[in-house]
Amino acid sequence: MTIGIRKKITISFALFILASTLIWFLNYYKYQLLTEKLQIIEKKDHAFNMILEARRYEKNFFLFHNTEDLAHSIDYIKLAEARLKEIISVHGRYTAERDLKAKHQALLDYLGALEALTPSPGNESASEPPNDRIRDLGRIMTDDFESMLSQERRQVIQLVHESGYYLYIALAAIFVVTFGIAVFMYFNINTPLKSIETAIDKIASGTYAGIPAIASGDVFESLITSLNHMIQELNRRNEQLVQSEKLASLGTLTSGVAHELNNPLNNISTSVQILLEELEDDNLAFKRELLEETEKQIERARDIVKALLEFSRRGAFNPKPTAFKELVSKTLKMLKGDLPANITLEVDIAEQIRVDLDAQRIQQVLINLIQNGAQAMPDGGRLTISAEPPDGENQFCFRITDTGSGIEKEMQGKIFDPFFTTKTDGRGSGLGLSISHGIIELHKGRITVDSRPGEGTTFAVCLPNRQASETS
Repeated sequence: MTIGIRKKITISFALFILASTLIWFLNYYKYQLLTEKLQIIEKKDHAFNMILEARRYEKNFFLFHNTEDLAHSIDYIKLAEARLKEIISVHGRYTAERDLKAKHQALLDYLGALEALTPSPGNESASEPPNDRIRDLGRIMTDDFESMLSQERRQVIQLVHESGYYLYIALAAIFVVTFGIAVFMYFNINTPLKSIETAIDKIASGTYAGIPAIASGDVFESLITSLNHMIQELNRRNEQLVQSEKLASLGTLTSGVAHELNNPLNNISTSVQILLEELEDDNLAFKRELLEETEKQIERARDIVKALLEFSRRGAFNPKPTAFKELVSKTLKMLKGDLPANITLEVDIAEQIRVDLDAQRIQQVLINLIQNGAQAMPDGGRLTISAEPPDGENQFCFRITDTGSGIEKEMQGKIFDPFFTTKTDGRGSGLGLSISHGIIELHKGRITVDSRPGEGTTFAVCLPNRQASETS
């Protein structure tokens, strides 16, 4: 039978409360016992002092035969007897000496012996007192009370020591229970929550990796299972968004592609018309030249269509060594008709740069960033694409810089959020930079932005690279 997290927490706190309560009751019992012992010592000490006073007057009586001394001795013994009786009735079960009734009887015997010395009415003369017996009874009572006081004091000292031990034991028990609950909380609550928090942070940043499953058998296992189902659905829908953004990008490329296809088709049409007109002539070299030019134009149109098909195709993540300048050139051919004539394009990329990347996905990043740069310069400007060869840490970086209007500082932290756009004319879906960010993270890289309003914007993309630079 699996115990749920709520029951585990309830049981843990119940054990903690039970242990704390037992420790409290134990310490409270020791406190009460110590209080009783202190009261017993106080009362026994008082009774002992009364007996000592009685013995002093007893000695005076035997020395001077003054009946007032005998009366004082009897009075003190009665006070001691009353105090001992109080100890028996109130604190009897807490005293170190268990046979207090015998001590009480001995005290009564001593009192009776003293009272027997009192002259009776009508006979004022006192006989020679049996002082040896009374002295023996008095000495016994003194020794007994002194012994009882010593026992009580030893027990008090022992209780004080035990209270110290119990305090340390209580602290150790509370520490062990608290440590156990902390360990339980960490592994059964904090660790699953941390996994969920990390996963949610990744989801917020656009990375939809699943949460590692846990076999806790409680609500967290069910929650993580549900979250993983949600992440799978988000992954599926994210792929749909990526594909939709591709189709949207294709839509914006339509005019440029039409222009790119129109040029080779016009050349093909012109060449075919000339061939038809010169069909009867014997100038085979000229006809061959026209046919070769036609073949070149057909190949050019085929490359354009192929690039479009590759860009729109939905494929698995497949990084492989790629000539980066060639990839940029293909991308610019697709975008050529979409870039305004008042924008100056500069490409600063070495021919020999080859890097590990998914060409299809990085091409989408390039299209998004180039289009964003062009749209940021409606009045014209300069768009620069540059790349650095992989460094000593095998990191490859490229940058796309425009001289446009820039991005406000408070907006720079939001530009990679899904559906966030600064365009107010309906030209942006708010998905381009978010999808680009996801593609770069898929490559285990990073994308950053440096923008100054009124001066321009630079997007820098850095990717890990295992492909060493090659010289041509």
